Amino acid sequence: MTALLDVDALTIGFGNAPPVVSDVSFSVQPGETLALVGESGSGKTLTCRTALRVLPETAQVRGGSVTFAGQNGPVDLLHAPEREMRRIRGNRIAMIFQEPMRSLSPLHRLGNQVGEVLRLHRDMGKSEAKRRVLEQFEKVGFADAERAFRSYPFEMSGGMRQRAMIAMAMVAQPELLIADEPTTALDVTTQAQVLGLINSLQQETGMAVILVTHDLGVVANMAEHVVVMNKGRVMEAGRAEHILRNPSHGYTQKLFAAAPMIPTVATPAPKLEYDDVILDLKSVTKTYTMRASGWRSPVQITACRDVNLQVPRGKTLAVVGESGSGKTTCARVALGAEHPDPGGEVMFRPVAGEPALPVHDMTREQRTTFQREAQMVFQDPYSSLSPRMRVLDAMTEPMDIHHIGSRSERRDKAAEMLRLVGLDPDMLRRYPHAFSGGQRQRLSIARALTLDPKLLICDEPTSALDVSVQDQILSLLEDIRAQAGLSYLFISHDLAVVARIADEVAVMRAGVIVEQAPPDTLFFNPRHPYTKALIAAQPEPDVTRPIDLDLVSKGAGAPTNWPEMYRFDGDTAPDLRELEPGHKVRCHA
Repeated sequence: MTALLDVDALTIGFGNAPPVVSDVSFSVQPGETLALVGESGSGKTLTCRTALRVLPETAQVRGGSVTFAGQNGPVDLLHAPEREMRRIRGNRIAMIFQEPMRSLSPLHRLGNQVGEVLRLHRDMGKSEAKRRVLEQFEKVGFADAERAFRSYPFEMSGGMRQRAMIAMAMVAQPELLIADEPTTALDVTTQAQVLGLINSLQQETGMAVILVTHDLGVVANMAEHVVVMNKGRVMEAGRAEHILRNPSHGYTQKLFAAAPMIPTVATPAPKLEYDDVILDLKSVTKTYTMRASGWRSPVQITACRDVNLQVPRGKTLAVVGESGSGKTTCARVALGAEHPDPGGEVMFRPVAGEPALPVHDMTREQRTTFQREAQMVFQDPYSSLSPRMRVLDAMTEPMDIHHIGSRSERRDKAAEMLRLVGLDPDMLRRYPHAFSGGQRQRLSIARALTLDPKLLICDEPTSALDVSVQDQILSLLEDIRAQAGLSYLFISHDLAVVARIADEVAVMRAGVIVEQAPPDTLFFNPRHPYTKALIAAQPEPDVTRPIDLDLVSKGAGAPTNWPEMYRFDGDTAPDLRELEPGHKVRCHA
């Protein structure tokens, strides 16, 4: 059978430096899924961008070929006329990019951006294009497709923007879909649904998929063939079941060793008692008013409702849930970036035994001190680092603002923090665009640590990282917590990550906490259907244990469709009840 895409001995470099992609070869058959696996900076994305000729201007293709099986014969994608490439991009070959905020126009509504593909390549009218876009939005997990259609990218969370990117790539039903970490920013339940959607679309249309990922669990659920890359070279290639069951190369074995797994728990954890709480959220509710549009009236959206959370000093409280569940809103309220609705309050106790301070009613001096002692690591490392500032300036800026140290001391501190997160201090003179996504996230973590905070709020800090770097960052966070007594409010959609680092887990869905317990208790005896869905949706690097999409869909569906004991609609959620010591579940009596 003729390959749909054939990459042969591809070599790419920059300037006079050694090649960053060297002699890479693979082919993809129609209807097949090929996974490109490796760490950030291994050359996976650069290889795939070559097929669409969207490489950086300074990149040089030094050798090799990329051939696409066109309708009128093979097309040499490296030398085809630009007019032909425009007919291919987004139509016959589509790509889901890893950074949705950089790939979506901030000036246009999501629905119009996705519908543009159909108008350009399918010559569809406006109403028919909108109908198709709304259908696609529902398929990728938007609870309110109409609202998503009217929204701008900045009004959506990172996970929701990624869903829009997936919809844009798949709406035209391309022959080849290049998916560059398509589910990295998504919660595991949506990830499972999106992977199932890609599979079903493959069966309907015969679409081939190149899946760029660092998640071996995703590979086990999706791929027929695997190509493992490291430092621009192919380390191992073959059928997925062979590589996943018996990896031969040491690098592949290293990736397996670093992959996070949900633990098998034999007994529940004892109830945890905490006397010293550094951060206390009490009855926090946050409501936003969406602006009016045309003849529509303003709409009120409740992002989180009646949230009560305590972060013990020196411990980690993890908040887990899907995109849009209210996790990040709680974090912003905790940092004072958002005010809770009347009746809610946030208390911060910087020193054990001293009175707690109200975060939203501080003096100017108290606020300045609080901003030093409570820092945040953001989900999107691309937007949290200024592209106009060198790494050195970005790292020393917080110390400069708070008048800490001399210029040389700030530089030394910045270099020390880079070493702490596994980066070379020589990188201080570079700009953020010179780093991979995983490296940028490490820079963000290092920047947050320069002020020696007491509380670190981590908003999906490892979601953009490959498994080996993720393992290093989690080890780093654990070491810092042990050495400095740092406390974490850790936000994630990955229960496998949470299982490793958290002392207590709060599961959020639809703006409320639906279950809360220590991780061992949660994994030993999950009670709420949504918690069960999160556990079932976690992909494992085992081809014999595929994701149970039925169980995922039951728990990840609307709260009105849950079993009667847990069901609620709108503001009528039942109370959070303690069903056993230290194990709370939101359910009817």
